[in-house]
Formats: sequence, structure tokens, C-alpha cells
Amino acid sequence: MPPSSVPYFENAAARLSEDAAGFVHLYWKAAPRTFGDTQVVFTHLAEVLRRRGWGRVLINQQVMLPFSVEEQRWIAEQWLPRAVQEAGYRFGAVVVARDVLTRLATAYVTTHVQGLPLVYRSFETEAEAEAWLGAQAG
Repeated sequence: MPPSSVPYFENAAARLSEDAAGFVHLYWKAAPRTFGDTQVVFTHLAEVLRRRGWGRVLINQQVMLPFSVEEQRWIAEQWLPRAVQEAGYRFGAVVVARDVLTRLATAYVTTHVQGLPLVYRSFETEAEAEAWLGAQAG
């Protein structure tokens, strides 16, 4: 965890921390997870965005296992619209997974943002992702 980050939430699926630069770090773990684990992570993510008034998230998926079809649909169809509308989510910087299946599962989610004021960009490193997030207002 970067020195500028403060732990916020952690479960079997992921760890969330608040960055002093005004965004949330979401680190996915390599461990198996349940749909419930994923829902709890995203619920806490929306809460910290809303509470802080932030709109930016750095999502590190380097070691993450692929989203299930159920997770993909729930994130794209239910969580994302609510997070944008109710929590102010605007910018997602994704440090891409090493696993191609994880990349494909994530692509399903990131391509289903049509009509939402939300921008995703993919990066190979956290430094690149942080630099891009830093240039985004919100």
C-alpha cells in the first residue's frame, strides 16, 4: 500500500484504501471470492466515494481472478449506474490483470458504461494510473 494511503476496508476479495491525493485504491486479491464478497467491496467503494466527495478510483487487477458472469452483470447493470448517480463515481484507472480471462471479464464491465458520465482507462503500472487520475478533476 502506498505511504499516502489509509486503509478503509478489506475482505477475502479486495482491499480498499483512501489516498491523500483524493482517490480510492481498490486492490483485488488473487484468492477465490464469492459474489457476496464482491458486492460488499463495491458497496464500501461507493460509500467512501460518497462520504469523501471523490469521483476517482485506482483499480489494481494485476492478480485478480476473472469476474463471474453474475458479478459482471451486477456491476455493469446495477452497481455502476448507482455509483455514478449516487456516489459521484467519474474516473476509473484500471491496472490491468496479467490473466487474459480477467481482462476480458473486465472489458465487459468497462464497455457497458454508455450513457454514463464515467471514463475508464487501462494501464500497465500503478504509476501510470496515478498520473492519469491526478490529471482528472474529481
